Amino acid sequence: MNTLWSAYEGHQHYDELIGDDGTPRRVAVPLVNHLQALSERGLTSRQAAADRAIMEMGITFTVYADGENIDRAWPLDIIPRVIPLTEWTRIEAGLKQRLRALNLFIDDVYHQQRALKEGIVPEHVIKSSRDYLPQAMGANPRHGVWANVCGTDLVRDGDGRVYVLEDNLRVPSGVSYMLENRSVTKRVFPELFRDQRIRPVDAYPSQLFDMLVSLSPRPGDDPEIVVLTPGIYNSAYFEHAFLAQRMGAELVAGSDLIVLDDDCVYMRTIEGLRRVDTVYRRINDTFMDPETFDKFSMLGTPGLFRAWYRGNVGIANAPGSGVADDKVIYSYVPDLIRFYLAEEPILPNVPTWRCSEPEAARYVDAHLSELVVKPANESGGYGMLVGPHASRQEIEAMRGQVRANPRNYIAQPTLSLSTVPTVCDGVIEPRHVDLRPFILQGARMAVTAGGLTRVARRKGSLVVNSSQGGGSKDTWIVEDQ
Repeated sequence: MNTLWSAYEGHQHYDELIGDDGTPRRVAVPLVNHLQALSERGLTSRQAAADRAIMEMGITFTVYADGENIDRAWPLDIIPRVIPLTEWTRIEAGLKQRLRALNLFIDDVYHQQRALKEGIVPEHVIKSSRDYLPQAMGANPRHGVWANVCGTDLVRDGDGRVYVLEDNLRVPSGVSYMLENRSVTKRVFPELFRDQRIRPVDAYPSQLFDMLVSLSPRPGDDPEIVVLTPGIYNSAYFEHAFLAQRMGAELVAGSDLIVLDDDCVYMRTIEGLRRVDTVYRRINDTFMDPETFDKFSMLGTPGLFRAWYRGNVGIANAPGSGVADDKVIYSYVPDLIRFYLAEEPILPNVPTWRCSEPEAARYVDAHLSELVVKPANESGGYGMLVGPHASRQEIEAMRGQVRANPRNYIAQPTLSLSTVPTVCDGVIEPRHVDLRPFILQGARMAVTAGGLTRVARRKGSLVVNSSQGGGSKDTWIVEDQ
């Protein structure tokens, strides 16, 4: 390896590109050989070109800090992550299996509640969930599917095995950055896309549109699809606008919609009211409809829930689907797969302790400095404790929070997350990564070819969230036969 790799110590963890013997993994040979042929100047100039492209294309995300919204350029590292197609085929099957079971569970929660009555999931876990909506009882979304868009976070441990870390079923974000990462990487390494068989990802907007069309209560050739955004100050606003533009859908705020006496949803236009068939909402349940939920919300549309409940508009994801977007429910998913599908889980969960269970709570309390502790309903890495990297004060603060509200916390072992070579101040060093593929379910199912690889840019850090200073990489699914 040339001097760019002199600091590379990928053998300390499972590395996605480099094997334990220091040679490239078979599927990564063309990429690594190309990188090794680059000089330091050649590498840094390509990273700089990627950074300029991101600025020119206006690819941004918002970080909330000290009460302010800070708009930042999207951080992309130019060295992609590579996954062989033979492995990905199994992962894709596991993702589909998982979402099918989750949707059957959500539908069961709002109808017969068989899983609760038979003790698969304790009833108190559901009734105490902040995302359980009694108002949704008896609702029947199209195709029986509640969570139409799912972002499932995957990690690879030191043993090389892929685990599911969590399921995001409310308003999962990041797919626009996956698409833009591919666009920028093609600019930087066009020669690699000529020489390798890399699965494309650019079909996602059309797949998303087709799924939203399948939710329309008025089957036809020209349904009206809208993307409902909370506005320009939302951290994912770039994605809302991006997907609306790519689908040819209207980007609307809550005030752009109105529900009339016929319990149908209409969009205000300069030509008058136009009926809406499907709402792709990027707004949480409680802000979606001040008539049904938070009466002080200025972001939603009065009557929207009523129109959906009566079958006059499709909503993705359906109100109430967040009941399964709970890290406590996550721990039951393998059992739900067996219960609803009569199948063994293809993808394993990370071992998980539920702090509401006395024996688990005692273990977690005694081992906080070794574990990762997460609140059940937070996202973006907020409220999480990584025990081995936490201070004594942080550990004691978490101890008090868990004891005060054990239902709201789970704990997991600190995994040795896999690494990928990353450009760091002119040299290449390993950085920890996870992966968020996106799964669609409507009339049919579809899974992105790969997903959004998020990378911890600080050396040794396991926190990959962009809101916590993480970056991203393009993800290549490469045909390896």
